[in-house]
Order: sequence, then structure tokens, then C-alpha cells
Amino acid sequence: MKETVTTTMLTKEYGGTECVSHLNMNVREGRIYGFLGPNGAGKSTTLKMLLGLVRPTDGEITIFGKRLTPKNRLPILRSIGSLIESPSYYGHLTARENLKIYQTILGVSEKNIDEVLRIVRLDRQGNKKTSAYSLGMKQRLGLASALLSFPKLLILDEPTNGLDPAGIQEMRELIRSLPEQYGMTVIVSSHLLSEIDQMADDIGIIAAGKMKYQGELSRLHELDKDKSLEEIFLDLTGKDVSL
Repeated sequence: MKETVTTTMLTKEYGGTECVSHLNMNVREGRIYGFLGPNGAGKSTTLKMLLGLVRPTDGEITIFGKRLTPKNRLPILRSIGSLIESPSYYGHLTARENLKIYQTILGVSEKNIDEVLRIVRLDRQGNKKTSAYSLGMKQRLGLASALLSFPKLLILDEPTNGLDPAGIQEMRELIRSLPEQYGMTVIVSSHLLSEIDQMADDIGIIAAGKMKYQGELSRLHELDKDKSLEEIFLDLTGKDVSL
């Protein structure tokens, strides 16, 4: 199976301290890759390096078979959608108007706006100003903006933030549908281990910037059938985790 993303000995230092250390990450095409780790493990830093927002101290990143460099970053990013941290919008504009800005920058069809609003179930709220949106609605609008170009790779950092249980289930089902319906590869980082357990095909668990496990989620469960993902996570990381 082809790999959409690989990292080789990827390292990031801040003030002489490695927050990501010699990370070898392999994300297979058309799969959902759950990226887990305690707070401060290096998840967000790794995702930002994949997007070229943070420059690695050492190591290599390959995306779509091409090594990511400052020179080719923008062409590669055109095929990547992302939702990193809390999305922000112009509150005096409607959701549709905010998406229109992104659509113009990306140079994609205006029809995509209606399609992504439908996908995230905001089609009836598209003409409402985003200042009136709840946190959960803003999170779904963030996903809509990430989907606007129908990218080959989608990178999501805590996509269920601010959602109630029904919204979390809806987001999970939506993410699960993306590889089959649109041929996307998805990397999703979350502290909700039970959600990743129901969503991911493959999984990577990091602690203190180092990869502790990587492979098929089903294989991880086979290694210790008597333990939940939360218990396995604690064994691998030695950390408490929010459930």
C-alpha cells in the first residue's frame, strides 16, 4: 500500500530540548491515521511540521512521494486540508461569506461552498453571521474550510473540540466516510481515545516526542485483548489521559 506521508528521524528542538525526537511516521494512502499522545508529547508540533508551519531541526518529511522543502511547500499544500487549533473567522460575515474568501484564495469552484456546507450539515446555517455560531458550529465550519478543495490529505487536530456527544458522533461518522467517498487520507489527533478507537484504521502513539507504537489499530488490540485502548495507552506512555 502506498504511503501518503512518511517522516524519517524527524526532530524538533526548542532551547536545546527535543520536543519531537527522531520520529518515523508512516501514513498509508486512503486510511485514517489516529495520532495520540499525552499533552506536550509533540503531536501538534509534528502536525505543524507536516504543514510547513514549523521547520524541523533535523530529519525529513515526504508527502505524496515528494520531500517537503521550503521551495515546494506551497504546491504540496494545495493538496492538503487542515484544521489546526481553534478556527477563527470574521464574525461580521456569514459562514458562506467566510468560505468565499477561502474559495477565492484556493482558486476552487464556488460550487464547493455549498457542497462542504452540506457535508458538515451547516447548509441551513450558511447565511448566519459566524459571531452567532456556537463553538461546535465554528468547529464544523473549520472542517468545511479544510474540505473546500477536496484535498488528498486532511490533517485534523482535535476536530471534536466544543461538540456535544451527538456532535462528536456526527463528526466521527463524517470523518469515517471521507476515505471511501472522496479518496482522502486523514490524520486525526485527539485526546478522546474512545473516538479514535471507533474511527482510525492505523494509529501512532507518541510520548516525550518519541513514537511508542505505530501500526494497525486492530493489531494493537490483538497484542493485549484484555485491555482497552485507554489501558494500553497508559502502559505505553506512563501518563494520565483525559477520557
